Amino acid sequence: MKILIIEDEYQLLKTIEEFLLSEKYIVEKATDYYSAVEKVMIYDYDCILLDISLPGGSGLKILDEMKKEGKTGNIIIISAKNSLEDKISGLDSGADDYLTKPFHVLELHARIKAVLRRKQMDGKQTVALGDLSVDFVQRQVLVNNRLLKLNRKEFDMLSFFIINKNRLITKEALAEHVWGDDMDLADSFDFVYSQVKNLRKKLKSAGSEIIFENVYGTGYILRV
Repeated sequence: MKILIIEDEYQLLKTIEEFLLSEKYIVEKATDYYSAVEKVMIYDYDCILLDISLPGGSGLKILDEMKKEGKTGNIIIISAKNSLEDKISGLDSGADDYLTKPFHVLELHARIKAVLRRKQMDGKQTVALGDLSVDFVQRQVLVNNRLLKLNRKEFDMLSFFIINKNRLITKEALAEHVWGDDMDLADSFDFVYSQVKNLRKKLKSAGSEIIFENVYGTGYILRV
């Protein structure tokens, strides 16, 4: 799962980032209005943590820009502004939740998981698909009720496929989702092919009938 933190307060940004990385999320950052707009317009995120008061512009204006482009990102506003009017304004602008500073990272994490469940998994922690059962909170996969051991990248990749089942996933989208900003350092998408190959091999060895269909030169489709 990939999360964008839009926050200009360095210590808070660092605290949130370190915690989310420890929880195996992919984390990207923006510290001002302009870099934030650039990221949300170019990339897709599973969740966006958005401060309202930013150098260069308002976080609410970022929400407006996203609306115009039809972009959604499971947005949680994190703000020192705690009046009812501010909260209503943020939620009316398209945010999914509003968390007032200061807060504990465990509460933030609970809000993130709740938003992800509501938007991507119909409120569920565990999703069954064919012979698979995937627990997105415990990060566990069962094949025919037997635990399948996956590394972090393999789990993130499988989760992305499941959330987008029966849709074409381009190699670019897959790389961006699973590897985040690190993909910019790669010369090719060989690492994507390799990870998909390993995931297929593990699923097949476990007896799964899940199929990743190749779309030549473009990407993959998880067929159910």
